[in-house]
Amino acid sequence: MKPDNIIENNGMEIGIYTLGDLVADPQTGKTISARQRMAEILEAAKMADETGLDVFGVGEHHRLDYAASSPPVILSAISQVTRRVKLASTTTVLGTVDPVRLFEDFSTLDLLSDGRAEVIAGRGAFVESFSLFGYDLDDYDGLFEENIDLFLKLNANERVTWTGKFRTPLRDAEIAPRPVQKGIPFWVGVGGSPESAIRAGKYGAGLTMAILGGDPMRFKPIVDVYRKTATEAGFALDDLKVAVTGHAFISETSQLAKDNYFPYYANYRGFFNQEHGVNAMAREEFDKLTGPDTALFVGSPQEITEKILRQYELFGHQRFMAQMDIGGMPFKKVAESIELLATKVAPVVRRETKKELSQTALL
Repeated sequence: MKPDNIIENNGMEIGIYTLGDLVADPQTGKTISARQRMAEILEAAKMADETGLDVFGVGEHHRLDYAASSPPVILSAISQVTRRVKLASTTTVLGTVDPVRLFEDFSTLDLLSDGRAEVIAGRGAFVESFSLFGYDLDDYDGLFEENIDLFLKLNANERVTWTGKFRTPLRDAEIAPRPVQKGIPFWVGVGGSPESAIRAGKYGAGLTMAILGGDPMRFKPIVDVYRKTATEAGFALDDLKVAVTGHAFISETSQLAKDNYFPYYANYRGFFNQEHGVNAMAREEFDKLTGPDTALFVGSPQEITEKILRQYELFGHQRFMAQMDIGGMPFKKVAESIELLATKVAPVVRRETKKELSQTALL
């Protein structure tokens, strides 16, 4: 029999996510079709499930250079070819979606997946969805705040009466269907803004940090203010969840990982920054970005494990999710990296973080 103060856990959750970008392979000059990209997303999700990863995420963009504009539809398809992996939006652009429709979609996904749906809400890297869906960009912050508030009320209640600024009121509205889970897990995605972390803490939502490069230490104040705000709002520290997401690529050796990944990462950076006049990336800059104290997860399984655990010392987070399929990378290379994450990295990270949590519970 285990002592009462031992917390049951399986260590840190490890997962992968995709945004479904459609970019020409820099080695061949060819761009795959949206249809093929979708097939590859489903295949990656099946790999995540079969290799024992914990979470699979799909992001949302509304541009011709991305294939994924409807995460709940894609995740519903994935739910029928997987059995256990959690299914998350990474992220839902919450300012330009009706919260009632969002809840209905993810509650339906939860029913189809037998309780595996999650929502990670963010404000998006692009703003096309505002004009596309008839929202005013001037209401950027107000829409996000209001939609969080309404979604969480829908998540908690079968009938809702609610009044806000940006949509019609609800009067004893029936909120259906209800999910398998008591409530759909809800996270707020942040890219470094303390205001977003404070907002997540105020509502007791999970905090998902996109740490895409540089020194991860700069995110420590984000986590601290999140936990401080949440505890002051009356939420228990043990119930607060923190996740880290980042770009990653794993090969058997560090040099092989860097050589394989550089053309695609540089291609992705050029694609993403083309609207901002950023110069092309040099190999020297890339090598600095992959150093041991940075947040770009490129290297051997041991190096990636060490980076995740180093960040765990900073944040004490419960989840890590890697984005691997960027810049036109062929799926074969992506699949090899997923396999190494699941078989070489995840078991060690889970064991070490499980050990630490058990030791902490004994204090």
